[in-house]
Amino acid sequence: MKTLDLTKGNITKTLLQFALPMIMGNLLQQMYNVTDTLIVGRYIGREALAAVGSAYTLMTFLNSILLGFCMGSGVMFSVCYGKKDFGRMKQGMFLSFVMIGLLTLAINGAVFVGLDKILVFLRVPEEVYAQMREYLWIIFWGITSIFVYNYFASLLRAVGNSVVPLAFLGVSAVSNIILDLVFVLVFGQGIAGAAWATVLAQIFSGAGIAVYTLIKFPEFRPGRAWMKWDWQVLKEIFRLSFLTSVQQSVMNFGILMVQGLVNSFGPIVMAAFAAAVKIDSFAYMPVQDFGNAFSTFVAQNVGAGEEGRIRKGIRSAGICTLLFCLIITAGVCLFARALLLIFVQPEEWEVLAVGTQYLRIEGAFYCLIGFLFLFYGYFRAMGRPGMSVVLTVVSLGTRVVLAYTLSSVPWIGVKGIWLSVPVGWFLADAVGLMAVRKSGFGAAGHN
Repeated sequence: MKTLDLTKGNITKTLLQFALPMIMGNLLQQMYNVTDTLIVGRYIGREALAAVGSAYTLMTFLNSILLGFCMGSGVMFSVCYGKKDFGRMKQGMFLSFVMIGLLTLAINGAVFVGLDKILVFLRVPEEVYAQMREYLWIIFWGITSIFVYNYFASLLRAVGNSVVPLAFLGVSAVSNIILDLVFVLVFGQGIAGAAWATVLAQIFSGAGIAVYTLIKFPEFRPGRAWMKWDWQVLKEIFRLSFLTSVQQSVMNFGILMVQGLVNSFGPIVMAAFAAAVKIDSFAYMPVQDFGNAFSTFVAQNVGAGEEGRIRKGIRSAGICTLLFCLIITAGVCLFARALLLIFVQPEEWEVLAVGTQYLRIEGAFYCLIGFLFLFYGYFRAMGRPGMSVVLTVVSLGTRVVLAYTLSSVPWIGVKGIWLSVPVGWFLADAVGLMAVRKSGFGAAGHN
């Protein structure tokens, strides 16, 4: 089995070697909704673009709950791998799969039952309501596949294998693009066709990575001896997973509340936000994944007792994040309008103007969210997921309060929603930095 031991070797090289497949994988994962956005925006219309964009924010929130549990379980797997405690790791795999699987079924049932209430909460305009409801009703059928993929991807990444998840996402992303084109352009199924294309692609990635992992990596089959209830192991998994899930879901719930505020400004702002958020997500997704890779690095070194290596890793990760964010900031700010034209027709000048304003405000401060992702990864790996929740509450709480306050001022309007974001990032970074220094890891060594 090909894995990467993050407790040895050159820190920067090892981190990048592990992170790059994760970055590529998540960029491909973004292709699911981006493909829908691109095709419906250019071939169906503004209202369809607004519906898909708003639905994306809701699905990101729901997926973040499951992703948080998978990531939290991955921390336990990484620590066990660093300690070479494979028995406890296998038992944790079984228990976490059962726990997160049951949670997935509960969420799936709840969103089907409460779909109309959710749309009312999001303040979806009447002209977008029917299309968004149709899209979501279909998209919800893919939630179980999302859980399966993220569970096995977290398992593989926990032991240093970030290549296999990338491969399955690549196949799935290509499948999504092809199916989108066929269902929407050839069969003329509209927004429903875009939704079914995404669901089928998610099934490919979820079922594919599960079958491949269990066949190719027999050491990941828990076996009957490990399929037993152990409250101590379950308690450890829940401790790491629950707060990580809370952090992920609080972050995206705050974004969901902002989406509701955006929706109140009508289809033009909704469409601009939908297109701009896709570009935004692509821009800072690499540093988010780098933060997750950094978390695995820290967790493995915690298990191995390599405190000095963690200190050096903090400095290395910080420099890499800063350099990348500066490059991306320059690109997004300079080419904001050109990037929006990927999703929006040139004659939609109002949509382009609002979207360009959003990207230039957010893009100027990408380094702040880059550092915030490092803090999330660090505290999760150090067994302090509660601190990640604190940072999320500071960041998103500030964003939501400021967004609603500033946007209500007539001469600021929708621009206030965009301005609130970097302020939240900055305050959360300040709190995170103080907490890291207090923990004794503030003075990083040299690699």
